[in-house]
Amino acid sequence: MDHISRLLELFQLSDKGESPIRACSNGQKKKVAICGALVTEAPILVLDEPYTGGLDPSAILALSRVLKLLAERNGVTVVMASQIAEMVGPVAHRIAIIDGARLVAHDTLDGLRAKTGCAGSLPEVFEKMVHPQERHQPLAGRSGNFRQKPGLPPFRRQPVFG
Repeated sequence: MDHISRLLELFQLSDKGESPIRACSNGQKKKVAICGALVTEAPILVLDEPYTGGLDPSAILALSRVLKLLAERNGVTVVMASQIAEMVGPVAHRIAIIDGARLVAHDTLDGLRAKTGCAGSLPEVFEKMVHPQERHQPLAGRSGNFRQKPGLPPFRRQPVFG
């Protein structure tokens, strides 16, 4: 029971421990699902998009720390599907890059960097792996997260006000 209490506290759900799931927000439901996976203490965790679905920044940080700790100290294997490369890089020992249904590469981040000749972040390495024929600008120089197609005018991001 102590393990459950620690997980609820870590994910700021202590006051929701006895509440029905329907009384929780979407972000809280995601946290409950993550706690449900972690409480099993399984030697292999398979997580699909754990960083999406309404998690707040503190929950994202807590999840990253817990996954890294489980892998490093307890030898837990974490298999994670994620489209948020910035979150995967710091916690992953090995990374598989998949484009559609095709496995493009599988290695450590340093190994992927060596294969691409790109010393950048995981998103930059991913871009070079998936689109090796295109010239790449540094991510900081781009406007938005879009790849510029040759011959088209540059993307213009318009502010959106609600």
